Amino acid sequence: MNLEGKTKDSIKSRFDLECMGIRPGLHATMVEEGKYTFLHACYTMSSKKKRAFCQFLVDLKVPDGYSSNVSRCIDVQDGKISGMKCHDSHVFLHRYLPLVICGVLRKEVCEALIEFSFFFRELCSKTLSLENLDFLQRTIVLTLCKLEKIFPPSFFDIMF
Repeated sequence: MNLEGKTKDSIKSRFDLECMGIRPGLHATMVEEGKYTFLHACYTMSSKKKRAFCQFLVDLKVPDGYSSNVSRCIDVQDGKISGMKCHDSHVFLHRYLPLVICGVLRKEVCEALIEFSFFFRELCSKTLSLENLDFLQRTIVLTLCKLEKIFPPSFFDIMF
């Protein structure tokens, strides 16, 4: 959502791309001494799209008990989502995100995020078979490759 202080798409990450010699379209260009500019990436949303994203979530109606009222966590004017409980975050990742991104982001970004969402939805399901786990293991590799093609390396934190 490209929120100030929360985004990993910073000038430092753009310099890292330049040092690595990857994605020349995302490199920072010097405007004048000490000032740089860079283009918006395919995964960022304009303020109009952020508002549409948030408005969709505010207008979303779900059955009682499915999740809490996520509209209380959304600020449509600023395009911010905050204060979701753990279960709401899971429901958002598993169910709402694939619905809301389709009209907002580019096709390749949507496909990768929907596959990512599907992986976690299946992994967190009540029943899980060995065949399903084998399928998930094969597909997550391709999904992660798609995500690495779209997002800069700074988006991926290595955790032990």
